[in-house]
Amino acid sequence: MNETNNEPGLPARLAAQRLIASVLGKARALDEAFTDEVTKGALRDAAAADKGFARAIAGTTLRHLGEIDLIFSRLVEKPLPKRAGPTQTILRTAIAEILFLGVAPHAAVDLAVEAAASDTDARHFKSLVNATLRRLTREADTLREGIDAERASLPDWLWKSWTKSYGEEAARAIIRNQWREAPLDITVKVEADRAQWAERLGAMLMPTGSLRLEAGGRIEALPGFEEGAWWIQDLAAAIPARLLGDVKGRDVLDLCAAPGGKTLELASMGANVTALDRSPQRLDRLRRNLVRTGLDAGIVVEDAARWQPGRTWDFILLDAPCTATGTARRHPDVLHLKTHADRDRLSALQTRILDHAARLLSVGGTLVYCTCSLERQEGPDQIERFLYRHANFARRPVEAAEVGGLAELVTPEGDLRTLPCHLGDEGGMDGFYASRLIRRA
Repeated sequence: MNETNNEPGLPARLAAQRLIASVLGKARALDEAFTDEVTKGALRDAAAADKGFARAIAGTTLRHLGEIDLIFSRLVEKPLPKRAGPTQTILRTAIAEILFLGVAPHAAVDLAVEAAASDTDARHFKSLVNATLRRLTREADTLREGIDAERASLPDWLWKSWTKSYGEEAARAIIRNQWREAPLDITVKVEADRAQWAERLGAMLMPTGSLRLEAGGRIEALPGFEEGAWWIQDLAAAIPARLLGDVKGRDVLDLCAAPGGKTLELASMGANVTALDRSPQRLDRLRRNLVRTGLDAGIVVEDAARWQPGRTWDFILLDAPCTATGTARRHPDVLHLKTHADRDRLSALQTRILDHAARLLSVGGTLVYCTCSLERQEGPDQIERFLYRHANFARRPVEAAEVGGLAELVTPEGDLRTLPCHLGDEGGMDGFYASRLIRRA
């Protein structure tokens, strides 16, 4: 796009359109594209509100893309030619603004036309953009008739997976929760200080011990950030490390550790943590957070499926690489970037890492395996296959008391299974799975 217009609100919209094009056209993660946009792109010097609005438009468009595209097909009967450039993206984001973000229709329409006018290709279609969106503002209810918005939100493979695993009612509840902006969850470094920080931040103290704030604003500006009193971590993501139990003074191996929230947790619990990951770049973020919080951990850059340390551990946490479908409310791009082939590929990788982790665990030791995926193949099916292969391992069931008394988070088998719709009235949580295993003699 050629940004030649300084119309207020236009830069944020143009940035949102670039973010959508980057995710859908280049298969880039939304977080990665957004970071580039605000560090070295057109939003580098933009106000925080414009950066936030660009991200909100892009995220909302991706969350509702299925319904948006069905509406688009009713508004624009013929496919747009290639020479239309970003016209479809301009229309998609404007539809998201009008229907889901509550932007005044005249503002959304006018700025969509301005966005088209600023591009050498789309400028030839600005009349189409104007007419299409004005029709939307007049006929929105009619255009949405008969659309199953929840079903349209998922690709076929995910709809089949979630309805099979959880039932259609729960699958729809998960989807509805993913339409909402996720709250800001915080893990406090010193457990005894949770209530104090809840009061100081104006946060809700959740049953599992996390603090919860409404999303919005600069995280770095919040009290306690600079002095390292806490870090950002979804409520569900904060549970698996605690399932290792009392690790004070004990050696703990954190496999696939980056970006490091669980490493910080274990270190704050007094463990001697070895944090391993194959990505030096992602481990750099962990190093910065260790410095900020004043915590300590040994860092190893290695492949978790092949590392040969020459010793074993009594405690291992394995947060395995996964499709991350449980994080779609925070990362709506995963719904469009991940496929069933990715699930199968990652499931095979998880198997290799889990088998290797088993060899690194001491007899009598505890291994917690977890993923932020909602797919059975990356959770309970993975563990059932593991226990079949390793007769000297057994589950140590999770108890409701370990998860704040939330019995609905514990499966009949004794594993942890959080769904985005759990604690829905309080803002929900990411989808996580964890199984606690012990190595017998």
